[in-house]
Amino acid sequence: MSQAQINSYQAVQAEIMKRIQGREWPPGTLIPGEMELAEAFGCARATVNRALRELAETGILERKRRAGTRVALNPVRKAVLDIPITRHEIESRGAAYGYNLVERTRAGPTPTVQARLELPADADMLHVSCMHLADQRPFQFEDRWVHIPAAPGILEAPLDRLSANEWLVQEVPYSHGRILFSAANATPREAELLEVAEGSALFIVERTTWLACSPITFVRMSYRADYSMVTEL
Repeated sequence: MSQAQINSYQAVQAEIMKRIQGREWPPGTLIPGEMELAEAFGCARATVNRALRELAETGILERKRRAGTRVALNPVRKAVLDIPITRHEIESRGAAYGYNLVERTRAGPTPTVQARLELPADADMLHVSCMHLADQRPFQFEDRWVHIPAAPGILEAPLDRLSANEWLVQEVPYSHGRILFSAANATPREAELLEVAEGSALFIVERTTWLACSPITFVRMSYRADYSMVTEL
């Protein structure tokens, strides 16, 4: 590969993968440092850095400060889950979307929300719950807490006709988050809103999102037992 061809981070990644797959760098191998690779490939160190960083994010490489970069012993591909706009998800299933605001209150966080978002008891929060409907039938009950300082404009958002989910995805950037999948029995409130028997099995998704060190939102989404989710590896 010529220097002209290797001036992109994608070309650097391709060359690194070639050496890994050719067993020049087998699993567990400490590969050369950024400066050495930049010199060998005839490109900028920043180009090498981006290539290594993205390969580490896929699980192919392991990077540790002061310890260098190694080929992972057990490479793990990571599933990528985007934050969907629920309206789009329903419409993609060929159903008509409906929305009902259930509650909108400015209040301090509950102990659970405090723990999930690492916030003090007097944090300024907006509690919003709503129903998402598919062909006029319950699809998802969304129970959300938003950290107001991290979401400028949320208090003026038209949440009577636009879900907090859709507003946040469009208006507030995030850097990382955490998703928890679980099963639970329907509480009396969930049973009424989702039109199922109390105690019925529900599929639960809980998600927290952050922008750097600033927590943005915690949401609990409840689905009927027939809900299914598809992602890609």
